[in-house]
Amino acid sequence: MRTKQNDLSYFNLRLQEHINTSFPELSGDHPFINQRSALAANAYEGAFLSGNSIEQCNEISDFILFENLHFSKFDTIFSVICNEFDTIMADEELRPFALQMFRVCESVFNCYELADDFAYSISYDALYTELTGRIQLWIEEHGLQ
Repeated sequence: MRTKQNDLSYFNLRLQEHINTSFPELSGDHPFINQRSALAANAYEGAFLSGNSIEQCNEISDFILFENLHFSKFDTIFSVICNEFDTIMADEELRPFALQMFRVCESVFNCYELADDFAYSISYDALYTELTGRIQLWIEEHGLQ
């Protein structure tokens, strides 16, 4: 049986990986990561002690661990860059450029009510188009660096 510390490390690592990949703006928020991981570990333990299956325990803990971390601004920007600008830069330049464009495009997101299911809304296409335009203008003004 795993110890409480091992459970916490498992959830902490899973959350940190997700954040590093899709929410780089939160990668240094260790209090958030630690608190969310502890809540997920406690939820898993409670669900297990209540007789839930391992699968149900995982679903419950994942719900808590990844709450409000499904729609990613960074993933959206990265998707735009990969789909619209991949022919003008090497594959290994795509993610670093997306990280650079994150700050450039941050204000575009302020015009939208973002939620975990935003990518499936009608407004997503408008956001995608607006991000494409913002990135295109930036490239025209600054070039690729």
